[in-house]
Amino acid sequence: MTLLAPKPARLTLADGARLAYRQSPGASPGVMFLGGFSSDMTGVKATALERWCRERGQAYLRFDYSGHGASEGEFADGTIGRWAEEALEVLDRLTQGPQILVGSSMGAWIMLLAALARPQRIAALLGLACAADFTRYLLWDRLDESQRDRLRREGVIRLPSPYGAPYTLTLKLIEEAERHRLLDKSKLPITCPVRLIHGMRDADVPWRISAQVAERLTGSDARVLLLKDGEHTLSRERDLAVLVRTLDELLDGR
Repeated sequence: MTLLAPKPARLTLADGARLAYRQSPGASPGVMFLGGFSSDMTGVKATALERWCRERGQAYLRFDYSGHGASEGEFADGTIGRWAEEALEVLDRLTQGPQILVGSSMGAWIMLLAALARPQRIAALLGLACAADFTRYLLWDRLDESQRDRLRREGVIRLPSPYGAPYTLTLKLIEEAERHRLLDKSKLPITCPVRLIHGMRDADVPWRISAQVAERLTGSDARVLLLKDGEHTLSRERDLAVLVRTLDELLDGR
């Protein structure tokens, strides 16, 4: 008989929405995974990290933003600011002590915003295919004029995704994200250790985005790891091996 996985736990936000999460106890610093745009906490990287942390005895937490995965809410209501605030609520209310944030794609943008907001809680950052400011170069800049006009008129359009079902793009998401752009800044006051892993064959987010982020960090302990044959998802076995090796080094202070 196949046993069903237990339902995820729920965190109720101030507006009544409930976020789904899964948490494993363990040693400090804890590891908190931040997923990408339109993805969820059941992905390959999130679950592989959970297995690895359990084997190592490290505290671990993964969750879904509102409108994603098992969490409540409509995807179309989401913005970078809202999802960043949700990440901070998860950090503040569900974790204790220092945390290493692991952010994938959009999640790496959100981990940077979280580190700026809660520097005292962040032991280190590990970004995968860091998509800081992606709403401009990956979404808005790729729309043709007819799509932009329709988005301005109707406030929402549906676009195909190479990773599964079409996703909903809202004008609110594009406009609100401008308040959280990082690459326009000359400096990002983040001093904790930062590791940014990026595939040089990433067809969505250019690897130079990770280099631009690293250049702006005020801390000196920042490294960009380029995988020459790596693509955007970084979900192959050899990609995951680099991920856990890098996390292991951060946990050991190397």
